[in-house]
Amino acid sequence: MNQQRIVVKVGTSTLTHDSGAVNLNRMEKLVRVLADLNGMGHQVILVSSGAIAVGTARLGLPERPKELRMKQAAAAVGQCRIMHVYDKLFAEYNRTVSQILLTGDDVDDPERSAHLSSTFEALLDMHVIPVVNENDSVSSAEIETGKHKVLGDNDTLSAIVARLCHADLLILISDIDGLYDADPHTHPEAKLIPRVEELTPEILEMAGGAGTWRGTGGMATKLSAARVAMDAGCDMVITNGQRTEDIYDIVEGRSIGTRFLAKRTK
Repeated sequence: MNQQRIVVKVGTSTLTHDSGAVNLNRMEKLVRVLADLNGMGHQVILVSSGAIAVGTARLGLPERPKELRMKQAAAAVGQCRIMHVYDKLFAEYNRTVSQILLTGDDVDDPERSAHLSSTFEALLDMHVIPVVNENDSVSSAEIETGKHKVLGDNDTLSAIVARLCHADLLILISDIDGLYDADPHTHPEAKLIPRVEELTPEILEMAGGAGTWRGTGGMATKLSAARVAMDAGCDMVITNGQRTEDIYDIVEGRSIGTRFLAKRTK
């Protein structure tokens, strides 16, 4: 079996209900598949969104906060809740998880980045599944003021993690089947593009706007992530979170969603 190092990014719209509460059914299915892949010998890293949305629901707020300090407070509450659920679910399959919260400085500074890479290696060597998120309680201020926009969304974050860990495959689990030649929400005749070998201007023009209020990423951020991953020698696949079992086929290299092919070094 070809054992791979796989980064899986799951978006807020997959992890939560419309109310912002944790979608336990989706999370349980995702955890089961990732635990199984880990048992098969693959090294798995999970990049998980949802902290602000879950915190908003947990605090009983009527909508996602607009004020920065309230967003950060919601993220702090939500992150605790999400990690509690992951820890509990992965433990059911006898898997150990760890939490890694990142800011832009962590991946920007060469020394901190090197330490971070070593931490990932140590965790993966011990068969631990790292669960990664941006440290919204700290870094949102930098992102929203534009002073230090290194991460800014978990699509980009997951690609940076994939590069940092020398991953073979990055899977972006979304609420859409993949990259289409037009917005499938408004153009029913839109066609799915199964493979992308180069991010041409035509491909980049296909990116639409942001999705639901619970998430901040749209196709544009996914294409930005694709550029980072492809340049780092890592394939990237966009797939729909409603069909968790598809992850097995993606790891096997079958045509699911849209696969962005890495630049191979000779």
